[in-house]
Amino acid sequence: VRKILNLRVFEDESGKHWSKSVMDKQYEVLCVSQFTLQCILKGNKPDYHMAMPTEQAECFYNNFLEQLRKAYKPELIKDGKFGAYMQVHIQNDGPVTIELESPAATVDPKQLTKLEKQQQRKEKTRTKVPSESSRERNAPRNKDDPSASSGAEGDVSSEREP
Repeated sequence: VRKILNLRVFEDESGKHWSKSVMDKQYEVLCVSQFTLQCILKGNKPDYHMAMPTEQAECFYNNFLEQLRKAYKPELIKDGKFGAYMQVHIQNDGPVTIELESPAATVDPKQLTKLEKQQQRKEKTRTKVPSESSRERNAPRNKDDPSASSGAEGDVSSEREP
């Protein structure tokens, strides 16, 4: 949280690069959960076994948002809908992407193997039992549904475009 809010990646008033932070500029922060960043390529198919389990990830994500709002202006912290398919409309200013990672936790190889096996069992169960009924899957989606957006000023939508 501290790094995101204080990393100097913006210009100052005189145009000097790498001088101002989100907090200095009083910018908004848009947070969108994205488990696909934990993808490992196995042949031609992405593998997401290293992603945090959904229940744990949602708790972590909500705690992260809470910490951001405590450390900064809560009204400037925007978020997407956890676990939803979203279209995020952003405009990058320059060809700069900076990946921030927390220090890696020490992981016991036995524990990692156990977690991978649990994930595989969950995936097998999911393929046997559909996550939503065919009625829900085929129901028309209403773009005017207020629950379809996070309230992030139109930047995030959880609805698919045709």
